[in-house]
Amino acid sequence: MHPSLLILLVGFLYILGFNLLSYLRHQGLSARFILEGLLLTGAGAALAMAIPFQPLVFLLFLYLITMRVRILIDLGNSVAGRGQPERALWFYDLALRLGADSWSRCVAQINRAAALIQAGKPEEAYEILRCILTDPEVQLGAKYQSAACYNLGLACRRTGREAEAIQRFNEAIDALPGSIYAYGAQQALKKGRETQDKE
Repeated sequence: MHPSLLILLVGFLYILGFNLLSYLRHQGLSARFILEGLLLTGAGAALAMAIPFQPLVFLLFLYLITMRVRILIDLGNSVAGRGQPERALWFYDLALRLGADSWSRCVAQINRAAALIQAGKPEEAYEILRCILTDPEVQLGAKYQSAACYNLGLACRRTGREAEAIQRFNEAIDALPGSIYAYGAQQALKKGRETQDKE
């Protein structure tokens, strides 16, 4: 098979595979991802006509370019998990500047808000999460719905909005029972009850 045809096949299978995964996860299809993938696949196939190269090299290149936002979000999550929220914010902000599609933008913002809470800026986190959860255009899957509600509950508690915090923790539990966010919400509700009992 001619190298350029192989590049076209690899590119189309990659685009199809990732969009199928997104659909199965209820994340919707990304027009930006499809467009970028098609443009890069076309450019790669044209280049392969002049300079044959390995399809695996092209696949790696295609992955790094089209998944740049999600890679940066994962790097931010890794840094935040090591207790460095300020450094994590740098990764999330960079991800948001690199042309994130609407779904990736929401995920970056949810993680950014969690880092802001960790960095002692709950009011800023509250505004971000409230906008995401009240936007009728945003369709989050259960995992991210639960994460957003849990983190909004934390932001509410730390800004003195206890009634809303309880509501948001319950929403986190309802969105994805058995998840780490539901467990965190249950623990937060329990802690809130214990605090009230002591008063």
